[in-house]
Amino acid sequence: MTDGLADAPAWYCVRSQIKHEHIAAGHLRQLPGLEVFCPRVRFQRATRRGKVWFTEAMFPNYLFAHFALRNLRIIQAAHGVAGVVHFGNHFAPVPDEVISDLREHLDETDLKVFPEAVQPGDEVVIADGTFMGITAVVQRLMPAKDRVRVLLEFLGRPVETELASASLVKTGVNPRLV
Repeated sequence: MTDGLADAPAWYCVRSQIKHEHIAAGHLRQLPGLEVFCPRVRFQRATRRGKVWFTEAMFPNYLFAHFALRNLRIIQAAHGVAGVVHFGNHFAPVPDEVISDLREHLDETDLKVFPEAVQPGDEVVIADGTFMGITAVVQRLMPAKDRVRVLLEFLGRPVETELASASLVKTGVNPRLV
């Protein structure tokens, strides 16, 4: 690393300790002159308690920080940080355009929310009630009642039933790929 590169601030990919992206980001934000970008996704998932919202890092165990390499030791010593991504002795900067493109798709809190609006034909999992855990296909939306008519297989035969839309979670939706 040359002195010119050590003085020029750039975006770098920072590896956090497992499930500590938010902790590393919080500690890095306390350092003067450092910008931190920790994109997150918010989505719903079926659980034993029903449909629950989850917020996770968009890139598990990684976040981005804008700093000069001369501050590398301070960054690596921050609580929650496992290291800065490097290849041998080369710390590869992340192009500004990549950060800009990512931010373009997030809100002001660096969050991307994936609403669970179902449509006819969508495959869903029933998240609560008698049919909890059963996969069904949405047949018709009934917004006035906030209900959805689904087709599910029960006792070996297809059955149509109405369920509260809040009881359904779309399947096959990986928020990191949408």
